[in-house]
Amino acid sequence: MKLALNTYSKYLRPPSIRQFSNRMKGIDDCINLTVGQPDFPMPDVVKQAYITAIEQDQTAYSHNKGLLETREAISQYFESRYGFTYDSEEEIIVTNGASEALDTALRSILNEGDEVLIPAPSYAGYIPLIEMLGATPVFIDTSETNYKITSQAIEHYITSRTKAILLNYPSNPTGVVLSYQDAASIARTLQQHEIFILSDEIYAENTFSKPHVSFAQFPEIRDQLLLISGLSKSHAATGIRIGFLLGPSYLIEKLTFAHAYNCICANVPAQYATIAALKEGITAPQAMNEAYIERKNYLSEKLQALGFQLDAQPEGAFYIFPNISYYTDNDFDFCVDVLEQAHVAMVPGSSFTDLGKGHVRISYAYDLESIKEGMDRLERYLSTRYPTKFKNRSSD
Repeated sequence: MKLALNTYSKYLRPPSIRQFSNRMKGIDDCINLTVGQPDFPMPDVVKQAYITAIEQDQTAYSHNKGLLETREAISQYFESRYGFTYDSEEEIIVTNGASEALDTALRSILNEGDEVLIPAPSYAGYIPLIEMLGATPVFIDTSETNYKITSQAIEHYITSRTKAILLNYPSNPTGVVLSYQDAASIARTLQQHEIFILSDEIYAENTFSKPHVSFAQFPEIRDQLLLISGLSKSHAATGIRIGFLLGPSYLIEKLTFAHAYNCICANVPAQYATIAALKEGITAPQAMNEAYIERKNYLSEKLQALGFQLDAQPEGAFYIFPNISYYTDNDFDFCVDVLEQAHVAMVPGSSFTDLGKGHVRISYAYDLESIKEGMDRLERYLSTRYPTKFKNRSSD
């Protein structure tokens, strides 16, 4: 006998990236360029703090919001790094990864029938979380504005049903970042509307040509803003599951209960590791970013030489999002064929909403040697599969 799940369980579907992971099984020499996980080890100082916490039996529950020392370290980090402050006792929750922070926020603010504005192409993981609550994601096409949301677009899409906007810069999948002027304009617009602002800034430390601009830098929207961050990308710590959820005390008070009823508290040894990461390990992202920049520059030049177009240059995160329409508009079939014929795995752009069609996402969170081998295989594939187009391609 099979029992029925709730109505919204129909929105629970396997992530498209995982679908390709499954297709890779049995391909022993596959070059996997799909996953957004740093290829660096977690910094030694962070590892040691984690180990020490376990050795000293620091494994009991913490406060629901997290260890006060951890919240103080988070508060001090944002103040010294970006110039804004959150109260460590009233305005910060330590979560089990940024994903849990996002889930806690959405479950706390959304009602059935609400709409959430999302600039697209967008990280696909947001969508089921919203749909499972009976709310609707509304995608804002950013393809004509270098994948950056604009004030004009926000004004066009806001309705009486809009409950929140979910922003993600640096962006997954495009790698674009916002300038201070971009973010300030958006903040001025959002201040005029009674909606929540969820800013997923998990890639904040992975910016290359300019400093990250956080929406928390704009006091006029702080009462609307829930800021989400964590250690997964900045400190190659995806597996220890540490996220930060910051917001005004009137929101954090209630969100703490949603977090507590779900998981009581965040991983306690990892909370001690967080203190080390944000103090002694604060410079760790710099070395990673140097490698990412080298890989990004190689990919940018190589992909354009192969006939792909870059609608916008990535300046953060560790993704590049080339337009493949010179060869084909069917990004899913293209990725399947490249995987099966060339043994290179990429993510179809349509995995990031229909507004990503005709593109692929390539992660450069892999060593440069593997990336170069993947591009060599892709070049051989294109020359064989599309010989005329490949011969006549423009490499400008």
